[in-house]
Amino acid sequence: MRVKQKIIGVTGAAGFIGSHLCEKLLNNGYKVIAVDNLSKGSKNNIRDSLKNKSFNFFKADISNPKTARKSFANVDGVVHLAASKIPRYGGRLETLLVNTEGTKNILEAIKNKKSKFIFASTPDVYGKNPKIPFSEDSDLTVGSPEVARWAYAASKIFDEHLCFGYWEEYKVPFVILRLFGVYGPRQHRSWWGGPQALFIDKIIAGKEIEIHGDGHQTRTFIYIDDVVEALIKSISSEKANNQIINIGTTHEISIIELGKLISKLLQKPLKIKKVPYRSFTGKKYEDVRRRTPTIKKAKELLNWEPKVSLAEGLKETISWHLKTK
Repeated sequence: MRVKQKIIGVTGAAGFIGSHLCEKLLNNGYKVIAVDNLSKGSKNNIRDSLKNKSFNFFKADISNPKTARKSFANVDGVVHLAASKIPRYGGRLETLLVNTEGTKNILEAIKNKKSKFIFASTPDVYGKNPKIPFSEDSDLTVGSPEVARWAYAASKIFDEHLCFGYWEEYKVPFVILRLFGVYGPRQHRSWWGGPQALFIDKIIAGKEIEIHGDGHQTRTFIYIDDVVEALIKSISSEKANNQIINIGTTHEISIIELGKLISKLLQKPLKIKKVPYRSFTGKKYEDVRRRTPTIKKAKELLNWEPKVSLAEGLKETISWHLKTK
């Protein structure tokens, strides 16, 4: 008997994470309903997927409830990646509304069929909690509403509660993945994407890299292939249902040391310009000094752990930059 092809919806499908995920889903035999408004994503990212008969792409905005209903009413699951990020340069209201309304619209669209909802959250929700490493039940300690950057964390916290709410009211199964510092080929080449893309392009061009603050704030970074594996395992794992799971590495590195590592791999000199937060925000800004996860739940519930080292992942990313500059 022929097995019915499973249908997975992906938002932010033409973006960095979304485009890689769509490729892997298609390779694994899924049918993909892909939605992206192309505000940050690019059709170039999905050019190979567009040739696949199991891939259906819609240029649309999930902030519109009609888009969500039309696209996802009959899917087996949705991986929700589309989001507006930290409003460093303004846009607090957009961040709040895009993230909360978009998530609600998708959950409304899938609640009757009770399709599985995979929600991409952020370690920003842990905020200023000083207790490192973060476990999934750590307190979420965000800062004052006077600091716009916390709008992103607030929106994602609200969205996580929506996941729990739709489970309680409508039995919509979900998995919340808090993704720690994803990087790799196709990352948006601005601060929207992250420091790797910016640093690589600047160092290749022999220009200064801008370090926000003192540069000694630390992060962990995870390569795109490892993240895609976690997302796909979340779709099929029943043990992960209705759980929050950290997805990241435990290798902590400062932003300055990240710049030095990229410089070393490129064999090019490093020029650094330290930039005060107020100079580009015009307002008070709060950064997080350390951000490191525990990944015990990911190992137990998803049988997942990262495979790609930072140096290996950066080499692959640098190769892509050199080919596409």
